[in-house]
Amino acid sequence: MDLGTVVGLVLTLALLFGAMAMGVGIGPYIDIPSVLIVFGGTTGVLLMGFKMEQMKSMAKFFMISIKPPQEDVAELIKKMVEYSTKARRDGILALEADANSETNEFLKKGLSMAVDGNEPDTIRDLLEIDMDQTSERHKANAQIFEQIGGYSGAMGMIGTLIGLVAMLLNMSDPSAIGPSMAVALLTTMYGAMIGNIFGGPVANILLIRDSDEVLVKTLILEGIMAIQSGDNPRTLEGKLLSFLPPKDRESQFN
Repeated sequence: MDLGTVVGLVLTLALLFGAMAMGVGIGPYIDIPSVLIVFGGTTGVLLMGFKMEQMKSMAKFFMISIKPPQEDVAELIKKMVEYSTKARRDGILALEADANSETNEFLKKGLSMAVDGNEPDTIRDLLEIDMDQTSERHKANAQIFEQIGGYSGAMGMIGTLIGLVAMLLNMSDPSAIGPSMAVALLTTMYGAMIGNIFGGPVANILLIRDSDEVLVKTLILEGIMAIQSGDNPRTLEGKLLSFLPPKDRESQFN
């Protein structure tokens, strides 16, 4: 679990609601017409703009932002070096059992193609297509949350206009001005909160998760190509360690 994302979300909500409670309390900030305009309107336009299967999976995408799949890159490099050592010593076919038992699906796919004797260009092309298409899907999923930020802000502005129109039409009735003004102000607040606490940050962290996955898959791709070409394990390790920050580069040959 990514504690930074969780702590950031909880801290933001706690501070905002705490400030409200210390003022006039939470109750005055709850307005049903404003909720209908912002939450209902945002949900409606999302249903218009995205596929239903994407909408059904929103909770899954959100959980990825909080609890992303973890890959120990240092251990992955160590495993790739072991595969390289075994392939140089016993031949590429010796990796067949390793390929069948591999838990990383991308690495399993690459090893299997190498063991099956596919041409290097074929392996690289297929793995790059897999990597690119996966990344495109991830970016499309992140776009949902990016659009939530935009749509909720727009619905907040629409709600503000609705409230102002209602207020201006009832200027002769002082009792109607307060509720209309509440709609005008609270819809803007709801839209800003949804967009800046939920939509934008989740979209951003999902794109970061995608970049991390692309980095790992690129590392695997380069490792597979080096193993197939019979590179020295020490050379392979040096190449793969370059994917890590300098402070994390620890060679097992030292």
